[in-house]
Amino acid sequence: MVILGLGLLILGGIAILSAVFVSEPGSGGELLGFDVTTLESFFVGVAAGAAILWGFSILKWGTRRSLAHRKERKELTELNAKLERVEAERRDEDPERRDTV
Repeated sequence: MVILGLGLLILGGIAILSAVFVSEPGSGGELLGFDVTTLESFFVGVAAGAAILWGFSILKWGTRRSLAHRKERKELTELNAKLERVEAERRDEDPERRDTV
């Protein structure tokens, strides 16, 4: 998800930068090899802005999800280590209990 979010951010940024630096004011001009009118250039800007916002929200959600999974894995590893220690202690104590009974 993080990669998808970054990809959308980059694509939106490229579209906006190419519209700003390549197009001619008032006549639209050429955008990435295509002739566009002023209205089409506006719609490209709107779509690029939406892609940037969508990419940012996906990036934010993916990062939050990754951090939650990492935290959960760490807690499970710690609990597994504690369980193994307790089981080892019980195995060590069992022969002593069998001798006294």
